[in-house]
Amino acid sequence: METVLEVKDLCKKYDHFALDHISFQLPKGMIMGLIGENGAGKTTTIKAILDIIQSYQGEVKIFGLHHQKEEQQIKEKIGVVLDEMFFPEILTPNDIDFSMKDIYKNWDTKLFYDYLKTFSILPNKPIKTLSKGMRKKLEIVTALAHHPQLFILDEPTSGLDPVARAEVLEIFQNLLDKEECSILLSSHMTTDLEQIADYITFIHQGKILLSKTTTELLDQYGIAKCTKEEFQNIQPTDYLQYKKTKYAYEVLVENKKAFKEKYAIAVVDKMTLDELMLFMIKGEKK
Repeated sequence: METVLEVKDLCKKYDHFALDHISFQLPKGMIMGLIGENGAGKTTTIKAILDIIQSYQGEVKIFGLHHQKEEQQIKEKIGVVLDEMFFPEILTPNDIDFSMKDIYKNWDTKLFYDYLKTFSILPNKPIKTLSKGMRKKLEIVTALAHHPQLFILDEPTSGLDPVARAEVLEIFQNLLDKEECSILLSSHMTTDLEQIADYITFIHQGKILLSKTTTELLDQYGIAKCTKEEFQNIQPTDYLQYKKTKYAYEVLVENKKAFKEKYAIAVVDKMTLDELMLFMIKGEKK
């Protein structure tokens, strides 16, 4: 399977934080969701991939190209939405269209205005007058309008209402179906990622805790609920983390079917990505 984005041993040190050998690959035509708590390193990873921050160690390849050497070629092929808007607030969507024509060879004015209409964005209205949600929509529209092959998105649905979020996710899903583009998407909206992501990469304190297919995580992982006596009989190698509740123990397991067969514990529930994060960050190991 062709790889469109390869991150290998990415390291970046700050005074109180460091990315520690971040490595993952995004195959063509797939969506990878980056999850993790605030400050985990998701945005820093994305900025390093885009070469916004420099002096990092490791290797980043986009379509097999190095950003530092083939910046213009890469720029034409990627669409970017960052957590903070990068357009001056005095500009209007009309101004953005005028500017982008000179930046991207494949800039599609018709598509840009079609998306403006879809999201009810007035083309002559200055950015400073737009709400946070409308600004985010405008960023997404701009990223879409030059037909990129790879989208790198940092909290693209932040500030959007549920209807707008559903519209945005549908657009990206349709693009994947029609054009074989690929998406790296950082989001706290884990329910969105459960619906559309093919892979999940979980970053915590600058390190990758896991990087697996969404199907594997949601179908095979599980949460076993057991008594104190049942928990004491579980081998530490048969679970990842546990939490003690008021009346029982909850145990995160990597293969709920095999675990249930081995220990005959009645309740082994499916897991959500939110629950995975809570267990991996707040849970304990015997």
